Amino acid sequence: MKKSLVVMLLVVAATGWVQQAASQAQQKKEIKDPAEYNAYVNAIQQQDPNAKAQALEAFLQTYPNSVMKTDAGEQLIAAYQQAGNAQKMIDAANRVLQTDPNNVRALAILTYTYRATTTAQNLQQNLPLIQQYASRGEQALPNMPKPEGMSDADFSKLHNELGAIFEGGLGFVALQGKNYAEATKDFRGAVSHEAQPNIADIYPLAQADLESKPMNPEGFWFIVKAANLAQGDGKQQILDYGKKKYIRYHGSDQGWNELVTDATSSQSVMPPPGFTVAAAPPPPSPAEQAADLVKSKDPKQMSFAEWQLVLSSGNQAAADTVWNAIKDKAVKLGANVISASASTLQLAGSEDDIEAKKADITVTMAKPVPAKYIPQPAAQIFFQGTVSSYTPNPFMMTFTDGVLLDKNGNPLQTTTAPAHHPATHKKQ
Repeated sequence: MKKSLVVMLLVVAATGWVQQAASQAQQKKEIKDPAEYNAYVNAIQQQDPNAKAQALEAFLQTYPNSVMKTDAGEQLIAAYQQAGNAQKMIDAANRVLQTDPNNVRALAILTYTYRATTTAQNLQQNLPLIQQYASRGEQALPNMPKPEGMSDADFSKLHNELGAIFEGGLGFVALQGKNYAEATKDFRGAVSHEAQPNIADIYPLAQADLESKPMNPEGFWFIVKAANLAQGDGKQQILDYGKKKYIRYHGSDQGWNELVTDATSSQSVMPPPGFTVAAAPPPPSPAEQAADLVKSKDPKQMSFAEWQLVLSSGNQAAADTVWNAIKDKAVKLGANVISASASTLQLAGSEDDIEAKKADITVTMAKPVPAKYIPQPAAQIFFQGTVSSYTPNPFMMTFTDGVLLDKNGNPLQTTTAPAHHPATHKKQ
C-alpha cells in the first residue's frame, strides 16, 4: 500500500475500497430503497473525480438521511482531493464532522491540509485549527474501527500514518510556540510511526532538539537525515545550520564529517542506541575570567568591556585590582549614545550593551554642551572623562568632567570664538 500521505489517509479512495463499498452497504449498512442503492453505487463507481464528486453531492442532497451519509462524505473528500479542489475537500470534511464529530479520516485531512497550507500570513489563524483537529484526531484514533476487508497489517500501517499526521500537527503547533519539549515528543512520535521518511516531520524534530535548552544531541542525527531528504540548495543550508549548532555545542567541528557519513549511510531514521555527541567543556565563570584577565593584562591597557567584565564578575579581589588602577584617572573612550542632554550623556560602551541599546556609562559634562553639539541617539562619539564610580549589577560606570572629543582624540570645539574687531584710533 505505497501511497502518498494524503491518499493514504483517505482510505475510502484506496484500492479495494471502492469495490467493497456496495457489499458493505448490503452487509453492515443496508440500503433498502433500490433507487438510493443504485444512486450510491453509481456515484462511488465513477472513475473521473469531478464526475464522482458531482454524483456524490447529488446523492447526499437527495438522500440526506441515508445510512451511507458518512461513507458518502468520506468518498466525497477523496474525490475532491483527487480533483485538486482543496477548498471543497475542506468543506466536505467539515460536513462529515457535523454528522460524525470523531471521524478520524476527516480530522486527519483537516489537520494535514491546514498544516500544509500555513504561511507567515495565516499562521495565527491556522494554528488553533491545527491544534483542534489534531487533538480531536489523536483522541479518536484508538477507537477507529478496522475497515471491512482490510488486513491487520494494512490497518496497522493506516493507524500509524494517521497517528503521524496528528502527532506532526501537534508538534508543529508546539514548535511555533517554542515549546521545544512538547514539539520533540510529538515529532518523535510522528517520525517513528511513518512508513517512509518525511522531511516535514524530521526537520522540525531536529530543530526542536537543537533549539532546546539544554540541547538534545540526537538533533544532529535528525538534521543530517533531513538534509538528505532536501532538494536543491536546501540540503546544504540544512547541513550548514546543523554544523553551526554542532560547533557551538561540541566546541569544534571534530567528528562532524563522521556523523554525517554515519547518518547518511544508516537505513534507520532513528539514531542508534547510545548515540550522543560530547558537549564542550563549560566556559570559565565570569569570576575565573576576571582572575585570568588581571593576571595577564595591566588594567590601564584593558578595554572598557574588559573593565566591565572584571568589575561585574563577583571576583572582589580582581575588581579591586582594576578599580584601584583606574579610579580618579582621566581616560578617553568611544561609545554609542543612548540619550544625551547638555549636562549628561548616557552611553553604551560594550558590544553587548550597544546591541541591546542599553546604557552602561554615565558622563557628567565639565561644561554644558551647546544645543547644536548635543549628540543624537545611536551616534558614535568619543569623550574624555574622569573615572568616578561604578555599580556592578546592573553595570554602570560614572565619569565626571566629561569633554567631547573629535575622531583624533582632541577636545571638540563647542564654543564660538569671540568676534574680532579691528582696533580703532582716535583722531589727534
